[in-house]
Amino acid sequence: MLTKKLTKVLLLITVFTIALYGCSGDKEDTDKSKTPANGKLSFAEPVEAAKSEPTYGGSITVGITQDLDGLDPHKALSAGTKEVLFNIFEGLVKLDYNGNLVPAVAESYHISEDGMLYTFTLREGVKFHDGRLVTAQDIVYSIKRCAGMLEPKDPTVIVESALSVISDVTSIDEKTIEIRLKQVDTELLPYLACSIVPRDYDQLDTKPIGTGPFKFVSYTPLQNIVLEKNEEYYMEGVPYLDRVTFKISSNTDAAFMELQGGNIDILPYITDSQASKLPSGYHMESGPMNLIQGLFINNKVEPFDNKLVRQALCYGIDRQAVIDMVAGGRGDVIGTNMYPGFKKYYDESLVNTYPYNPEKAKELLKEAGYPHGFKFTITVPSNYQYHIDTAQVIVEQLKQIGITAQIQLIEWTSWKSDVYKGRNYETTVVGLAAELAPRQALARFYSDAENNFMNYINPEFDTLYKQGEIETAEDKKIQLYKQMQAMLTNDAVAVYIQDPHQMTAVSDKLGGYTYYPIYVQDMSLVYYKKGMESD
Repeated sequence: MLTKKLTKVLLLITVFTIALYGCSGDKEDTDKSKTPANGKLSFAEPVEAAKSEPTYGGSITVGITQDLDGLDPHKALSAGTKEVLFNIFEGLVKLDYNGNLVPAVAESYHISEDGMLYTFTLREGVKFHDGRLVTAQDIVYSIKRCAGMLEPKDPTVIVESALSVISDVTSIDEKTIEIRLKQVDTELLPYLACSIVPRDYDQLDTKPIGTGPFKFVSYTPLQNIVLEKNEEYYMEGVPYLDRVTFKISSNTDAAFMELQGGNIDILPYITDSQASKLPSGYHMESGPMNLIQGLFINNKVEPFDNKLVRQALCYGIDRQAVIDMVAGGRGDVIGTNMYPGFKKYYDESLVNTYPYNPEKAKELLKEAGYPHGFKFTITVPSNYQYHIDTAQVIVEQLKQIGITAQIQLIEWTSWKSDVYKGRNYETTVVGLAAELAPRQALARFYSDAENNFMNYINPEFDTLYKQGEIETAEDKKIQLYKQMQAMLTNDAVAVYIQDPHQMTAVSDKLGGYTYYPIYVQDMSLVYYKKGMESD
């Protein structure tokens, strides 16, 4: 029966892997549940440090190194913005720290036998931050807005392509909504974590209102965004803190100076060098980021329109040496665009496709017509020191095969407009954050995809991708995804380097900092340890 197939695939999607959970310290995994494809869902208990008792109250400051690109969750593009807004907004369901889908605004859901109808029952008494109750009409509005189904359309809303499979969203009564599909999609459910916002509210850009554990207080561009505890949050026990300020710095070095001055309590994404210079009163925690870091290539510009040249780059970069030099060895070498956390779909064998081999790289360059190498530019966003350091190592390594690379640093906003949207670049070093479903790791390589900033065009890949969209059999879907990964790796679309480990500086007074398999900063679990309360 189709429901059984759906169940198997949904479990693969919603339970990424326990290994992704990278909390440091003496912590226990108390959640043994799996997310069922139908029926009631239940919350996992928050993970707490075994040797520290949490207290309620207090304020903290968290350092971030890029400004927000908006406060409306349906218009935000940057992963750095979304990781902050995670604290304000929620969807029908949301991901927990183990990668399980848990109930949020929805209490339960049911999928029809043919997989074409999703029915959600809303949780009783969930309120927006302004005190109004969440209604079924709010849900219908929010999902249609994310899916680009509202008329007139708002061109500034970033439509979630994964929701294009939806044909209609309707409210049955005040507690029940139905989502009908155009075709079966076994990877839809995680995307129903899209933010629920109030309908008939036109101030999301300046005064965002959600249902999350923290409420918006203020935002000052290039300085900070301030949140306060949602006293009416439906989940008992959290959040612990009264107030959280995300302090914006121009780059990691500037943020680290703030930390050294005692002005920041938590600083994610510190470098290996900074980790060795933590001041007294701080410790380091680390965990996998589920991020694809690579040298991404514009496949349309010379000489990178030649596959042999791209393959030469792959052979000419020593990925393990990059990890050793940039991160003190903390990171996992990858050979594909798929996130390692999606274990069933991730093809680990592709790691060995391009072993470090400078001589092989030189042979390929000669065959491609570049026996003496060439010059090119690596464009890197200036606010990510980790990527800058990676680019510097790559520059030195490529000298060994006769290629001269220079680094161009640009502001994050310029990177988004020039590189990501405008595709006006040669190569770039960045990290692609984990998506909610494995297919989305492949979607950006579809020829007509708006986010195909690498300009990869391959009709054969497109055909496989379309097959994967409608495949419901688990084994066949896995086979298709691995075929696509192999195709991208063999075509050397990019030089895939690593899934880095995030290093975070945390005040010794705090507990509960938690790593997720997606790109978020969840402040609801952070607390002051007993006896170390905020002044």
